Amino acid sequence: MTCTWQSGDKEIDFIARRGDTVSYYQVTYLLGSQQTVDREFGVFDAVRDNWPKYVLSMDEFPQTHNGIRGINIIDWLLAKD
Repeated sequence: MTCTWQSGDKEIDFIARRGDTVSYYQVTYLLGSQQTVDREFGVFDAVRDNWPKYVLSMDEFPQTHNGIRGINIIDWLLAKD
């Protein structure tokens, strides 16, 4: 696993690799403001591949933007994938 990737002033928190598969993760406490939503989802604008991208947060009803999935972090931690 790679921790952080930067492009300019934007940073992706985690890049996970399993075999030939790559997944990108942003982690934030809550998506409580539009500024936070723009920051956490917008970081993926610089990534031009089709691997899955996720924003993990404590929000009970996570948002999805432009194919980037928002997931409740507790649900993600308890998933059996």
